[in-house]
Amino acid sequence: MRYMLTYDMMETVRNASQWLGSTARSFGSYPATGLAPTPAFNMMAAWGEVVERSFSRMIAKPDWGIHSVVGKDGRDHLVSTHSVVERPFGNLVKFEVQGRPDMPRQILLVAPMSGHYATLLRSTVASLLPDCDVFVTDWHNARDIPVSCGKFDVEDYTLYLVDFMEHLGPEIHVIAVCQPAPLTLAATAYLAEKKPEAQPATLTLIGGPIDPDAAPTDVTDFGRRITMGQLEELAIQRVGFKYAGAGRMVYPGLLQLTSFMSMNADRHGEAFFNQILRAAKGEARDNDHHNRFYDEYLAVMDMPAEFYLSTVERLFKGLEIAQNRFMVDGHQVDIGKITNVAVKIVEGEKDDISAPGQCLAALDLLTGLPDGKKFSHLEPNAGHYGIFAGKSWRNNIRPLVLEFLDAHGGGRDGTVPLKSVRP
Repeated sequence: MRYMLTYDMMETVRNASQWLGSTARSFGSYPATGLAPTPAFNMMAAWGEVVERSFSRMIAKPDWGIHSVVGKDGRDHLVSTHSVVERPFGNLVKFEVQGRPDMPRQILLVAPMSGHYATLLRSTVASLLPDCDVFVTDWHNARDIPVSCGKFDVEDYTLYLVDFMEHLGPEIHVIAVCQPAPLTLAATAYLAEKKPEAQPATLTLIGGPIDPDAAPTDVTDFGRRITMGQLEELAIQRVGFKYAGAGRMVYPGLLQLTSFMSMNADRHGEAFFNQILRAAKGEARDNDHHNRFYDEYLAVMDMPAEFYLSTVERLFKGLEIAQNRFMVDGHQVDIGKITNVAVKIVEGEKDDISAPGQCLAALDLLTGLPDGKKFSHLEPNAGHYGIFAGKSWRNNIRPLVLEFLDAHGGGRDGTVPLKSVRP
């Protein structure tokens, strides 16, 4: 019960902060306050505007906001999303480009389950849509999943990926970004052994912790310092009464956000102070850089406790993927069984989340894959975000990835056939 009370207390603080912002904005915006020879009321309204927006975003799932894409014919084609496969903890979502035939390149983009929604990859999807059909793993907020749906740990996550890949077929190109890279590698190896005909055409791993010990960071150091008992005591709470998942043990999004913000507290504090000044001057806009970034950054989701704890215990502490000892449903996955799926590793030189070397370790595990199907790229001066959504991705990495997909296209004979995925 104390875990549930803690969860509800955090939500109460968030709710009260949103209300305080709304109240300050309303009070400071009364027309009569314009008669006062002081900017205090204007600053109050600006403070309230920024605070209300910030705290309200923490419980809202962002929209993809991708409404159209320019086709090869030069026309704008409307974009919609629909679920191809629906599961309790996450759906396989397709971006449907209306009036456009199936594209030769079909991509499964595996989004992280690390505190933010899959919409964190919005710019990645938008950059790929003109040239590819794109599918994304859309993970659900654990607070909205009833306890009756059962658990969800790293093995369940891996099996979800297996199901998604099998559904899409052997012509799909899989791109895993950050956290899911090791589990996507394991899912591919699982298919290679159990259902080789369903293996993807290619596998691209971007900035993921295949071997966290290959290049230690603050993230890996934290995992080493803390015990699992301490982690469970500090991080895990039980969903409160307000949500459908009441009683489910989770790593709350609000607690994760506290950790995110504390890592760069000075920078975030300065950003919000400057935004309040802009709002007071009437220079802030609904879609300005600050709001675009923080609308996404502040939108956090709860993770199932068993997924978070098993990730730390098995992948970071136990190094089960790094040492090729990972078990799925009682079966030991052998990464060496991957023999004909071309693999590309992408890392950023200045990545402080998954430092260079952590993802590259995957190539050493692929003992059954010919060297001619192993590729890697280290992007100079690129940080973690830049290698999948920033300027480095747009200008350098994306073209290299598309060339890689074309060179090792959908068919095992190296061709790039068209394919209609099952609805």
